[in-house]
Order: sequence, then structure tokens, then C-alpha cells
Amino acid sequence: MLSTVELVLPVYNEAHVIEDSVGHVLDFVESNAGYRWKVVVVDNASTDATFAVAERLSKEFGPVHLRSIAQKGRGRAIKSTWGASEADFSIYMDIDLSTDLSAIPVAINQLEDGADIVVGSRFHEESHVKRSLKREMISRAYGRIARTVLGTKEIVDAQCGFKGVRVSSVRQILHLVENDNWFFDTELLFLASLAKFDVRHIPVRWTEDPDSRVRLIPTIWEDLKGLFRLRRSAKLLRAKVETLLKSHQ
Repeated sequence: MLSTVELVLPVYNEAHVIEDSVGHVLDFVESNAGYRWKVVVVDNASTDATFAVAERLSKEFGPVHLRSIAQKGRGRAIKSTWGASEADFSIYMDIDLSTDLSAIPVAINQLEDGADIVVGSRFHEESHVKRSLKREMISRAYGRIARTVLGTKEIVDAQCGFKGVRVSSVRQILHLVENDNWFFDTELLFLASLAKFDVRHIPVRWTEDPDSRVRLIPTIWEDLKGLFRLRRSAKLLRAKVETLLKSHQ
């Protein structure tokens, strides 16, 4: 039986780009047979025409499905989708497609090989990245701080908008992730390290979107607060993860 692969596209006020991006994803799906594909557009409280465009696309193209989340938050959109997913593997990517779609088959191969989580890393030695020096320095600094504060090697490029998961694995710890915004990725990877999941980092071709909606200062502050929250609760979280894993054995 063919594996089901779900491509998740969280969107917030992206009416200007969603149709073009979904078109590129559909072209990729059509040219890559061998899997049962599902493209899930997750609208999280957009105030523009994003929902209307996504709804039209879901009616026009069979692989496209639409989910609507009442509250804003990328992490909330991904968590909700993965929690309800019936796919074998699920890959989320930013709607601007900053990560080239060539990373998808690489991620799937790793998941089929036994990985629980696959992380697109702009810092991989084989990656090709075009981005501003400021954002590059901030990302590298954040990774170093996160690894130091949390004592884990799994957080290399947590904020790259490309991650693939084995749904059955990640669902075991998903409800423990508290953050519903940009820190979601870091928290998920920290919990995965406590669970001793097989986390693999793959190279990507990545081009910075000049229209990025990430507000640096509030996001950095949110991330720092999140890191120290996880550090304070690490012992309790480890116990919870161990209990959960035993219950799934």
C-alpha cells in the first residue's frame, strides 16, 4: 500500500501568494508518483481573502484540503493539523516556499528510513542559502543559545519553515507543546530529544522572502522566555514523556 504524505501549508493573510504557491506544490505532486498526496492549507484567522482563495482551490483540485483555525498562530495551525492527521508522514512548509520543494523527497526518504522528525537546516554544510546577514547571525546565535540553555544538540535551525514528521511518533508528545506561535518548533524538538526520537537534519535550498511576516524583536523575546520555561520544567517534562512512551508500548 502506498504511504500517505501530507503537505501542510499554514497561512495567515496570504491571499496575494497562496494561489501561486499551491500551484507550485500541485505541480510537484503531479510529477512525483508513488505516494498518496494530500495538500492541506491551514488558514489561521486570516482577515483578508486568504480563506476564500483557499476554499476555491480546495474545490478545484482534488489533493487540496482546507482547514480553518479560529485563532492566529503558526504553531496552533500545525499542531491542530498533525493532531487530526491520518497520514503516515506530514511535512509542513512556509507558504512563501522559501525552502525549495526538492527537500520534500529527501525528507520522505529519511522518514521511510526510520526517522521520527526531519528538520530542514539552513546551516547544513550542503545547504544553499540566500538571506540577509542580520537574520543569518540572529538564527545562528539563537541556535547556540537554545542548545546551551536546553542541553540538547537537536536544535540547530529550529526556525527554518520546513519539517517532516512520522505522524504516529509525533502525536505521542504533541499535546505537551504549549506554545502556539513561532516557538512551537523549538519546543517540539526539545520534547523529541527527551523522547529520544530519531531526529535528522537535511540540507535545503533556501531563499529569504523579503515579505516575511516574522517580527524579529517580539519573536526573539518569545523564544527566550520559552527557552527558560522549558529549562525550568525539564525534569517534569522528562517524566511526562517517559510515562507517555511507556503507555504507547
